[in-house]
Amino acid sequence: MRAVIQRVTQGAVRIDERVVGQIGQGLVILLGVKEGDTEDQAAWLASKIAKLRIFENEEGRFDRSLLDVDGEALVVSQFTLYGDARRGRRPSFSDAAQPDVAEPLIEQFCDLLAQEGVRSVATGRFGAMMLVEIHNDGPVTILLDTDISRRGNVKEE
Repeated sequence: MRAVIQRVTQGAVRIDERVVGQIGQGLVILLGVKEGDTEDQAAWLASKIAKLRIFENEEGRFDRSLLDVDGEALVVSQFTLYGDARRGRRPSFSDAAQPDVAEPLIEQFCDLLAQEGVRSVATGRFGAMMLVEIHNDGPVTILLDTDISRRGNVKEE
């Protein structure tokens, strides 16, 4: 799984000019699922994101997590995070999981974020064309990928 995490003052998802999910202070999480991703990876990623210290303390240091600031999360499915544009001019999305695999993992990820203690988890709509509004705070943007080991830049076997 791959997540682009943006610290925000607010975020929203609109479909056909109708708001389907919105948050105040917290994180917008653009989430991609690839073939072979597992429930264990979803659990690791949810825990990592909930506890990731990317909010500032009183001294301006990144020392507070989403849980510490009682922030909200907006999760937006984004298969294009697995776009491979190394060859040609049109990205290949062959590594992205099929919808019947990706959608349940994204739903599980959202449930796991809530179980971690995130007070509000909003979403877009899987497979829909969405307008995503992100008020990036900082700006702070972090990329996490479950294929990269928690011990460093080494793929786990």
